[in-house]
Amino acid sequence: MHFSPALYLDPGSGSILIQLLVAALLGGGLFIRSQWAKILKMLGKDTQEVDEENNDDFEE
Repeated sequence: MHFSPALYLDPGSGSILIQLLVAALLGGGLFIRSQWAKILKMLGKDTQEVDEENNDDFEE
């Protein structure tokens, strides 16, 4: 089987691609977390309602 040189992926490039993927996933998660109130507002939920629901779980 003959492979084209364009299809070759050395270990260094593979490592960089994996790091890029992990960074994109973590960055996306942080972005969503920082914008969570705006996302809920767009969906029509009041952030105070969500906070009250979350606080009910932790009350003794």
